[in-house]
Amino acid sequence: QVQLVESGGGSVQAGGSLRLSCAASGYTYNNNYMGWFRQAPGKEREGVAVVYTDGGSTYYADFVKGRFTISRDSATNTLYLQMNSLKPEDTAMYYCAAKSRREGGRMTPIQALGVYSYNYWGQGTQVTVSS
Repeated sequence: QVQLVESGGGSVQAGGSLRLSCAASGYTYNNNYMGWFRQAPGKEREGVAVVYTDGGSTYYADFVKGRFTISRDSATNTLYLQMNSLKPEDTAMYYCAAKSRREGGRMTPIQALGVYSYNYWGQGTQVTVSS
């Protein structure tokens, strides 16, 4: 089992920045992907940014490219999402997720950003961006 706990959400004005953190514990060495997803009210959960932990490759949704950066500290099993130039449409609950190797190996970028590829989820942290 893997436990994921997000933190760092909050309220900011458009153009501001936030840094989300996800502390992972448990059998984290069994994971090969970790990522950030978000869900706005009335919308489906969508992939934001993911990292292939076995190789370091990162993938981003088009709507955050150039603004968000995903990173991982393997020593502390912590995943980060640095969010810059935030927009009101970035308002959502942000979730950390992890995929274990038993669920499959290397994925295409589209698969890696897919919600159904992940089997561990955190509780989420709210991000609100005002105009």
